[in-house]
Amino acid sequence: MKTQQIWFVTGASKGLGLSLVQQLLLQGHKVAATSRNLEDLRKAVGTHTSFLPLAMDLKAEASVKQAIEQTIAHFGKIDVVVNNAGYGLLGSLEELSDAEARDNFDINVFGSLNVIRQVMPYLREQKSGHIFNISSVGGFTGNFGGWGIYCATKFAVVGFSESLAAEVKEFGVHVTAVMPGYFRTDFLTAGSMGLPKQQIDAYTQVRESQAFHQHNMNGNQMGDPEKAGQALIEVASAENPPLHLFLGEDAYNMAYQKMDAVKKDVEAWKTLTISTGLVQASASATV
Repeated sequence: MKTQQIWFVTGASKGLGLSLVQQLLLQGHKVAATSRNLEDLRKAVGTHTSFLPLAMDLKAEASVKQAIEQTIAHFGKIDVVVNNAGYGLLGSLEELSDAEARDNFDINVFGSLNVIRQVMPYLREQKSGHIFNISSVGGFTGNFGGWGIYCATKFAVVGFSESLAAEVKEFGVHVTAVMPGYFRTDFLTAGSMGLPKQQIDAYTQVRESQAFHQHNMNGNQMGDPEKAGQALIEVASAENPPLHLFLGEDAYNMAYQKMDAVKKDVEAWKTLTISTGLVQASASATV
């Protein structure tokens, strides 16, 4: 494994981000980690000579720029970036307001883009680096009633990760879109999952999904966040890391369900699909 890598991790005061930071420090890496609340981050991680806690507002590009500059000034460079900050949003498309939907995109999508925009000049110059963008299996399959906006944000993360990988390959920079399934973190608690202010009772399936995630799934997820963190560390040391990384047996199974469903639709409608091309004029016209 590469030693003494310098990592920049967002959303590190809890969940997967916190677990990753703790493991990185135990393994001898240097870590700059961010959170909206600096005191929460310091309490969660503790004091460590290789740890730089930073308060950062993902929505404010000036704040993101400052955090990147502080990391470079403190450690000299950045090797690995983990865009982990984000939150869940459970509500039907009809009942979620424009403001609620946009706020989810501001954090889950535009926040990561702010980080990428500010860190890429350094990675380009050093001709190396690895960017992990934490999406979700809900960024690969949207078959979750009530999670439409959240899934849309995570689909966006996968989409721009694929394009980013093509753009930065010539600079020796790797990109991995990470799509976890259900992991036993506080993701499904009130502090990490938003709900619509104006709920519509007619959406019984959405309310059932809400109750299931809050009262049944929460605390019973089968994914181990420590193993997820270790997986990221392992991938960061790989010579040819994956662009798409699914984490969890549930994510693995759901990925194949989606691929099989798409293949079924593509083949069932193949005749119509390929019939939409322009008809070419005959090359042997009669004189």
